Amino acid sequence: MSTPQLATFKIPNIDNEPMRSFAPGSVERKALEAALRQMEQELPFEVPCIVNGKEVKTGKIAKQPMPHDHARHLCTYHEADEATIASAIEGVLTAKAEWESMPWNDRAAIFLKAADLASGKYRYKLLAATILGQGKNAWQAEIDAAAELSDFLRFGVKFVDELYSQQPSKNAPGVWNRVEYRALEGFVLAVSPFNFTAIGGNLPGTPALVGNVVVWKPSPAATYSNYIVHQIFTEAGVPPGVIQFTPGPPAEVVAQAIGHPSFAALHFTGSTFVFKKLWKDIAANLDIYKGYPRIVGETGGKNFHIVHKSAEIRNAVVQAVRGAFEYQGQKCSALSRLYVSTSVWNGGFKDQLLSEIAKIKVGSPLDFSNFMGPVIGRPAYDKILGYIQKAKDTGGKILIGGTGDNSTGYFIQPTVILSKDPKSVTLREEIFGPVLTVFLYEDEDYEKTLDLIDTTTDYALTGAIFASERKALLTATNRLRNSAGNVYYNEKCTGAVVGQQPFGGTRASGTNDKAGSIAIFYRFVSPRSIKENFIGLQDFGYPSNLV
Repeated sequence: MSTPQLATFKIPNIDNEPMRSFAPGSVERKALEAALRQMEQELPFEVPCIVNGKEVKTGKIAKQPMPHDHARHLCTYHEADEATIASAIEGVLTAKAEWESMPWNDRAAIFLKAADLASGKYRYKLLAATILGQGKNAWQAEIDAAAELSDFLRFGVKFVDELYSQQPSKNAPGVWNRVEYRALEGFVLAVSPFNFTAIGGNLPGTPALVGNVVVWKPSPAATYSNYIVHQIFTEAGVPPGVIQFTPGPPAEVVAQAIGHPSFAALHFTGSTFVFKKLWKDIAANLDIYKGYPRIVGETGGKNFHIVHKSAEIRNAVVQAVRGAFEYQGQKCSALSRLYVSTSVWNGGFKDQLLSEIAKIKVGSPLDFSNFMGPVIGRPAYDKILGYIQKAKDTGGKILIGGTGDNSTGYFIQPTVILSKDPKSVTLREEIFGPVLTVFLYEDEDYEKTLDLIDTTTDYALTGAIFASERKALLTATNRLRNSAGNVYYNEKCTGAVVGQQPFGGTRASGTNDKAGSIAIFYRFVSPRSIKENFIGLQDFGYPSNLV
């Protein structure tokens, strides 16, 4: 695409999207209620694949049930088959040359417009789809599908602008050194999860922003909200073929994509088991690829709070409730293991914790008074209750909750387990549900407990330290240096904000490429250094050759 560059453009000021409160009687609550009513009247929707800008209806139909009312489904969708994926890959490779050659300011404008569409025109439709399809309450949908999605897009433009401005600091006389940040050679496969609509937009959006083309496989349990995100990209001006929307059976879609010689990168959020398998499969295919594929993944977590004897009890209690039970514990960053000093536990923490949890209302997200909604589906429901039973069978004490009801939706009561075994199964393994396991330690064993936190699980995503003594904060920070990619002082271990707390973990939790920061964009570019010489040589010899 040939066009003159007649100015150095400055992007608009970027800030986080303001979040609406949805207080009773507010304009935003009325607007959201109207969007929910309309969506309920119109469902179920039919979702096609979108390949090269055209709808593809394979006839292989699957459903996205509503987890709060599983007898009904939000949409049916056409699963991508082998021919559809082949066409999608061919199409992205055809679209690549024009997309990566588009001037930066024009690509930036497309994604800034997408952010405005997500936060404006489509805001309540996105929220309604996330509430009905993924079981979030109004606030959880707001901080995800409206705010974080818009933040990913806007801050993405800011970060790429900063990336492109990083140039060599030294030029020898008669020389101009430059670096360009090329898109990867080939295509990116984006595999997104059910639990964040924003991640659905970010996984294809991040590589596309720097000129890559993407085959996007959304989660079956987030199909409709992700389809709306794709519609937003299209309306904003992303050309046909740049982001292919291909819902379908994960194993088949992914295997076909990573088996192609032009596969250049995987951008993944999901389970650790699946991510490890994909890494092995990519390694097994290494000889067929043009280059070495980039692998970027954020997976599970077994996230901790440690409460020191000097902690402010009320704050530590309320932060634990939110960290463990917001969105039914279905965040990779959710609190699932809580270490509390005995003096604090007996000094009011236990009573306040159980008292606050007893106040939590569980039910349909259409009832705004419900703090918790359903878990995402029957497999999750069975798995979570299975872990609670394992805890009971091995001596864990259920302090509150422990039950579920799947007659209408997949509802599980917020559950707290007291474990005397520091290596019990619910302290070690990811559950991804509203289950919090407590382990008590003697005040004098604080540092031993820090070592216990570090060695109990394979994960290292998020953690929080509650203490008023600075030495206790520093001691924990140093002892737990490799135990979490995001650590919080006197704040719950969830809720990273784009542009404020870059997000990602290590060990079994992922590649720690820090979504929500400039760091993630380095993984989807291939820099090329250019040296231009202005003064030609007149002789090949060196002065040292003279005699």
